[in-house]
Amino acid sequence: MSDMISADLVDLDLSADTKEAAARALAARMVARGRVTDLEGFLADVAAREAQMPTGLDGGIGIPHCRSAHVTEPTLAFGRSATGIDFGAPDGPADLVFLIAAPAGADDAHLTILSSLARKLMNDEFTAALRAADSAGTAAALIRGDEPPAGEEAGPASVPGAAEDTAVAPAAASAGATAGSTGETAAASAAEPGTSAEPGTSTEPGTSTGTGAPAEPGVPVAPGGPATDTAAPGSSGPRPFRIVAVTSCPTGIAHTYMAAESLENAGREAGVELVVETQGSAGFTRLDPAVIAAADGVILAHDVPVRDKDRFAGKPTVDVGVKAGINRPAELIAEVREKAARGEVSAPAHTPAGTPVERAGDATEGYGTKLRTWLMSGVSYMVPFVAAGGLLIALGFAIGGWQVDKAPSVMDHFVWTQTDSWGALLFQIGGVAFKFLVPVLAGYIAYGMADRPGLVPGFVGGAIALDAGAGFLGGLAAGLIAGGVVLAIQRVRIPAVLRGIMPVVVIPLLSSAVTGFLMLVVIGKPIASAQKGLTDWLSGLTGTNAVLLGALLGLMMCFDLGGPVNKVAYAFATAGIAVTDPSDSAMQIMAAVMAAGMVPPLAMALATTVRGRLFTPAERENGKAAWVLGASFISEGAIPFAAADPLRVIPSAMAGGALTGALSMAFGATLRAPHGGVFVVPLIGSPLLYLMAIAAGVCVTTALVVLLKGMRGQVSGSGTAGPAAHPAGAREDTGQPVAA
Repeated sequence: MSDMISADLVDLDLSADTKEAAARALAARMVARGRVTDLEGFLADVAAREAQMPTGLDGGIGIPHCRSAHVTEPTLAFGRSATGIDFGAPDGPADLVFLIAAPAGADDAHLTILSSLARKLMNDEFTAALRAADSAGTAAALIRGDEPPAGEEAGPASVPGAAEDTAVAPAAASAGATAGSTGETAAASAAEPGTSAEPGTSTEPGTSTGTGAPAEPGVPVAPGGPATDTAAPGSSGPRPFRIVAVTSCPTGIAHTYMAAESLENAGREAGVELVVETQGSAGFTRLDPAVIAAADGVILAHDVPVRDKDRFAGKPTVDVGVKAGINRPAELIAEVREKAARGEVSAPAHTPAGTPVERAGDATEGYGTKLRTWLMSGVSYMVPFVAAGGLLIALGFAIGGWQVDKAPSVMDHFVWTQTDSWGALLFQIGGVAFKFLVPVLAGYIAYGMADRPGLVPGFVGGAIALDAGAGFLGGLAAGLIAGGVVLAIQRVRIPAVLRGIMPVVVIPLLSSAVTGFLMLVVIGKPIASAQKGLTDWLSGLTGTNAVLLGALLGLMMCFDLGGPVNKVAYAFATAGIAVTDPSDSAMQIMAAVMAAGMVPPLAMALATTVRGRLFTPAERENGKAAWVLGASFISEGAIPFAAADPLRVIPSAMAGGALTGALSMAFGATLRAPHGGVFVVPLIGSPLLYLMAIAAGVCVTTALVVLLKGMRGQVSGSGTAGPAAHPAGAREDTGQPVAA
């Protein structure tokens, strides 16, 4: 940290009386050192961060901080006020003020050191030493870790990739829970396989104990249930209560790590095992799935969405803001223990997860898995545009007639009392929404690959693909190219003085130029030709070929019920109607896809109605909701049934979906809207035949599910428990599948 703070960045007699004046005084010192290039611009960024959430903390600490393009290198300034400055802390003004400035493109090593400071601020001895410092040099040395705070033995911990003299907060060091100076999660740094927390004892990989004692591997824990009093093998008493936690704040620099330190300290005092995943600017390492599975409760202290939140579903969960993790950790621990004792858990594990970007995969994933995640990212962000634009266009045709696409612009001609004008209005709004499809697809594929720096070249490449007539395929190519170019640029080592302008100037400029060149000059025309060929082929499908395509799309829609294969089929269909004048073949494909997607939840709902004894009470309740979900074209309504009995439910659903898709194509049913289920039946061509196709598939799937589950019941019914006692191999108490 020696290059981040020095004596001339310390003001022990800070005379400011407001937080704005304090930030200005400390920022002026950064400007004098050449660490900040634009004082007013930087202060505007500080104020914007402060507006999101006050940065005052209990104990007389103010820690304003931000990322800014006006910062040349990570910098820390410290001020001490005799009168105190109001930073919005519940317990009053702050006398210790830390201004943290991070460049927009700061590297992980420096951000790791900043997170170390945040953890150290939770140590009373450290803050007491700063209040007693008699010179700016002494205060700077204490912050750097050159000299231990009063009453603490020197014990600097090495920081990979950072200054070797960074000190570790005594609480973290004595417990051996986390490498506090690195800002890494306890799950990553507590112990590696084969290491020991104490002589002769090994710690479960990826865990950190709140008591200093090693975790006992192999102790069974009921998911979501309270800690039992079962003693671990070789232990003389009951195992401690286990908690996993996630902390995150808008900038991911300070509060994220302070909350983690506070929770870990409170965990040690309460005698619980507590492991924290810090989702901060220095990156994060996911908690070991085994650690999550063994946890008795979850604490989420965050002000931004928790990444991969569905990992914690089915556990007793306390969900609060990040400052609650700093200010009242003991209360949060007590609250989660109370929830566990009551058996109160979070949403079911089958709750739909976030977008693929929010579920970014592990670094160990294969290229195929990553590619699927990137493509799904673009599709997931595109779907709302498809749904909104498609429904508006369909409503426009329904209100204004089939010639509504020939109507003049409503900006030039709109009559309030004419339905034709309202139909034209809806049609033209939907057409504008459709123009975003390819740019959004490309932009968010690049976003899935390279995060925010990928958005600009992705959108630019997608817009070029649209202009070139490359369509959906061009958007896929543009997104992959843009993300790859940004990743390549980010691998280049950049001088520190240029890092601040990289994300806002250099990366967008270079990546957009390269992506645009490749799309315009190299691959745009070939992809446009391929797109035209595909469109012509689809338009020429008739008879048996069309029926086979419908069956294939039906199988895909029902294979994973909203997963990647389902989304590929759906994206294929929506791409065909994503124009203001789609062909009949494209509308037939859309109709077949939606019809097949409605089959699984409707069939499960019907099966639980006609043969309820084959299903658990929980499944019968899910069946009631599946009626509405299926009618609304939400295939995920069948996921609880597929998760409990996949070998019977999924093949049955695929059979019914294939039949429905084939019949829909054979009947020539058409659909302009990309979503809506039975609620858009008036917009469907040949609606009665379309509903017959859906009914046929639902009946086939229902019959197969009932038959297969009944056969299993007859086989297992030879013992003491018949089908009614243990339906479909599920536990009677929860309805979850039992191990085979």
